[in-house]
Order: sequence, then C-alpha cells, then structure tokens
Amino acid sequence: MLNDRDGVRARTREVVLQTARRLGYISDTGAPDRPAQNPATIQLAFLLPAGTNAFINALHQQIETQAATRPALGVKIERIEGFNPQTVAAHLLALKDQAAGIGLIAQDHPLVREAIRTLAQSVPQVLTLATEIQSVPRLAYAGIHNRQAGRLAGQLMGCLLPANQPAKAALFAGSLAYRGHEEREMGFRHILREEFPRMQILELREIMDDRQRAMTETSVLLNQHPDLAAIYKVGGGGTSGNATELRTRALEHHVVFVCHEATESNKAFLLDGTVDGTVDAVIDQNPRVEAREASTY
Repeated sequence: MLNDRDGVRARTREVVLQTARRLGYISDTGAPDRPAQNPATIQLAFLLPAGTNAFINALHQQIETQAATRPALGVKIERIEGFNPQTVAAHLLALKDQAAGIGLIAQDHPLVREAIRTLAQSVPQVLTLATEIQSVPRLAYAGIHNRQAGRLAGQLMGCLLPANQPAKAALFAGSLAYRGHEEREMGFRHILREEFPRMQILELREIMDDRQRAMTETSVLLNQHPDLAAIYKVGGGGTSGNATELRTRALEHHVVFVCHEATESNKAFLLDGTVDGTVDAVIDQNPRVEAREASTY
C-alpha cells in the first residue's frame, strides 16, 4: 500500500497512511522517512519491581519472549525498587520521550499518579499490569480482577474449613500500597462477612515480598494464636516463608493456606504430602497472557 499500488480502497489507504504517520514511518507530505523495506521500530518500556518475586520474574521472561516474536518492537525492561514510590516516579519521568508506550507494575501512590499524568502528555500509551492505578490517563489494564480474586480466596477458605465452627484467619500481603493487594483484601473480607461469619480475621501483616520476613511474622502469629485455622497470602512474593514455617511446626495439614500465583515453588507446596499439601489452593494469573496483551496494546 505504501508503494502506491493500484487496487487499494480509499478508506483502507487513508487508515494505513494515518497509522504510518503516527508511527513516524512517513512524513506529513506522504514521503517515507525511511526505506519501505525497513519498518519502523516501536519502542516500549516496562517498569517491573526488582526482587525475587517469582511471578514478576515470570512476567519479565514472558515480555522478552513476546517481544522476540515481533521484530517491529524494541523492548526495554527495567527492574526497580517497587515499594518506593519516589523511585518509581523518578524512573517514569526519565522515560519521557524515550518510548512510544510504557507498561508498569507500581503502587497506587500520589507521586506515581502525578508522574503518570505528566508522562501521558508525551507518552499517551501507558499500560498498568497486574495491579490497577486509578484516576490516571492510561490505555488499559492487563491483569485479573483482584477484588473477585479475594472473594474467591474467601470462598475457598470457607469451604475448606469445618462447617459451623468458629475459626481464626490471618492475612499476609506484600504491600497494601499496591491497589491489587488492597482490592483482594476487600473482596476477601466481604465474602467472609456475607457467607462465613463464623470466621474471625485476626490481622493483616505486610511482608514486602520478603521470605525471611514472612517466616518471622508467621512464627510470631502462631505463637500468639496457636489455634490459628487459616492463612490467606494476598500477594505472591514471600509465600515460601509462610509455608516453610508451617512445615517446621508440622502444621501444614492443620492450617488451611490459600495463596496466589502458580509459581514452581507454590506448585511444589500445593502438591507435597500424600493427602494434601502445605498450600491448599492457589489462585493464578497467567503471565504469558498479560505479557501478550501488554505487547499487543
């Protein structure tokens, strides 16, 4: 079409030309800015939290895999301190005029929101991944419905515990500054109030996706509440710390444990044991699909 061959409908020609101009493939005069056989490369940037979170690592790998199948994409992935909104905001602003689109996992924090609003003036294609950020100009959100995921966790836990018996449950989150974690907690509490009022939620502890911190906090919790019946791990990182502490105390078959992300570690905890595992249920989201959607937008 860009070679001006005959037989192309006028409407099709106009749509293609508009797209080519937007991508910088041709100038406003219609002349190609570069040889037709070398299509423009679309530069995308992704900001993902640094650390050992297995889901984030899988998403990182899947973004690279998806990019490798699309030669017209140039993809740069940065791993940054995800629990520090100042760091996230600074990295976002540094990407101004550096990419045609940006995907990120970040806290729903005023500094981050303001950085996105500033960035959107020059980079209109901003995509949030895995956890939503509200009231910002963004193209789309690629991830699960986190409030529904929290409701599902509560439903599973209520069904796995003995019926009509009081039970104590504890929650562990990476950080409630991530809107996705907050929404899961909201959904979990709501379904318990609706359908399982016999269950008492003791408290929520933030572990910042740290395995050792998860072990320590689980140990403290069990010392305070030896009759603990269930744990809901709201975020993906650090789950092995909770599970290891349960196994150390031989409680893996006595405390119902519901968590997120079917990582290799979590699947191992789900499948260990002859009857049931240390983890009783895992609510998964697919990093391959999210990476594909991010690259498509």
